[in-house]
Amino acid sequence: MTDRLRPHFDREALRDLAGDEVFARGSAYHQAGRVELLSVEPRRVLARVTGTDDYRAVLSGTGAEIEGECSCPAFDDWGFCKHLVAVALTVNDPAEEGESTGEPALDRLRRHLLSKGTDALVALILDLAERDTALFRRLEMDAAAVSDDDEALLSRFRKAIDEATGTRGYVDYREASGWADDVETVLDSLAALVSEGRGALALRLAEQAVSRIEEAITEIDDSDGLCSELLERAQEIHLAACRAARPDPVTLAEDLYIREVDGEWDTFRGSAERYADVLGETGLAEMRRLAGAAWEKIPPLHGGGQTADGFSSTRSRIEAIVDFFAERDGDVDARIAIRAKDLSSPWRYLSLAQFCLSQGREDEALRQAEEGLWLFEDDPSDERLVTFAADLNVRIGRTSEAETLLWRAFDRRPSLDLYQRLRRLGGDAARDRAIAKLQVRVTTAEPSTRWLSPADLLIRVLMVEAMFDDAWKAVHAFGATEELRKTLAGASETSHPHEALAVYAACVEQLVGTGGNRNYEEACRLIVRMDSLRETSEQAAYVAGLKLRFKAKRNFMKMLGT
Repeated sequence: MTDRLRPHFDREALRDLAGDEVFARGSAYHQAGRVELLSVEPRRVLARVTGTDDYRAVLSGTGAEIEGECSCPAFDDWGFCKHLVAVALTVNDPAEEGESTGEPALDRLRRHLLSKGTDALVALILDLAERDTALFRRLEMDAAAVSDDDEALLSRFRKAIDEATGTRGYVDYREASGWADDVETVLDSLAALVSEGRGALALRLAEQAVSRIEEAITEIDDSDGLCSELLERAQEIHLAACRAARPDPVTLAEDLYIREVDGEWDTFRGSAERYADVLGETGLAEMRRLAGAAWEKIPPLHGGGQTADGFSSTRSRIEAIVDFFAERDGDVDARIAIRAKDLSSPWRYLSLAQFCLSQGREDEALRQAEEGLWLFEDDPSDERLVTFAADLNVRIGRTSEAETLLWRAFDRRPSLDLYQRLRRLGGDAARDRAIAKLQVRVTTAEPSTRWLSPADLLIRVLMVEAMFDDAWKAVHAFGATEELRKTLAGASETSHPHEALAVYAACVEQLVGTGGNRNYEEACRLIVRMDSLRETSEQAAYVAGLKLRFKAKRNFMKMLGT
């Protein structure tokens, strides 16, 4: 490909996408020649990048318009990764890759394969299929789809689905990706049946695939969510097969209803909406009838007497179906009544009140929120319901009522968020009142609870108010968590350097004593901060003492500059 036709990616846009640190690491990968370009098109680049493993990276776009996808774990966790940066920089700098004299690997392979005869290609593919079970299964199913009748094909596909989804014991994290790839191969062939006019057959097989994947989930380490992706793909094939085969709408509604209500993994949740075009009004009416009849039999739940039936996935799923139809009808009253059938917890009242507010029913929202607070007043306050009701009272000009609610909740279970709300409403008077309450609470706390650091909230409030003298007095009198001590030290370095130095020194001792390069690096960062808080001679003596005590920690000594 000529330089004129290959994409060029804007460096600053790359840096913005990846961040400075990732960009620098990607640049190092590029300079080290870790990128092999497989295919370069005007708006798409495919490459293999060698890192901890070999990763497949795809970039699309050009200039500042950049999107990418990489098979590395970092891409799933954080997004645009160093491998994508390296690929973009390699494409921008073809001379580094030798592209001025060569061509991408896939282009070379394509040209080579086109020069081969049919017999040679067949022999090559069969040789590969003998060694690759997934490829063999894919070719076998593709061939069967062309030549077999429906019954033979059904039998062959059922066997392939069972073999691909079988776990034969527990599948650990290292094996899960390979297992998912095998299942994905079968699903690819299954999807092809739909486009080949065999929708009815694909429908039966998609149902089997869903069931088998759901059965396998408990036998797989699915930390990466591979089974969820496979279930979503199988459900999409099921929907496409329904659109192609057009099954009886009433029968389909019955089947979808059972799968949605009784299914363990929510694969068919929201099926009335997703399958609406296939169900038509006849099928939708049947699903409405089934859900409505079941909903009528479900008893209401109220108050604090929550029973074992207080939460069940079946109840939740039926509620979602009847709510879909009420929303479809535009019946807000019905939707409120649906939610009001379970008011067994403060959270349910909050959910109902939030819904009422979203529908423009402000008075109803406040009434429901206040009813929930009254009904559960003897239980620990649900702060979300309290703050919702308080915010709504403020919104309609009832500031005094909002303060009453917030103080009642603060007295029961104080929190920083409640304090900040009270501070905004009540000013300095609220500040003084809250701090006094917290001081009483801390001084009267049972000694057995001291390990829970009940003074932490008091200290955080004092920090918010920049009352650092009082905050350190509380630390010395009542104690505080290590993390809070570090936070207070960082916030008050200028005004209270001695207290900060003591905290940092204790942290350094712990970090170096524990060992490990990360801990050493953190300790060195703290030592640098300490340098700005005291005289040079005092800091030098401190560092000399560290070197004497920890001279056996060679990596720490290197970082410290010995």
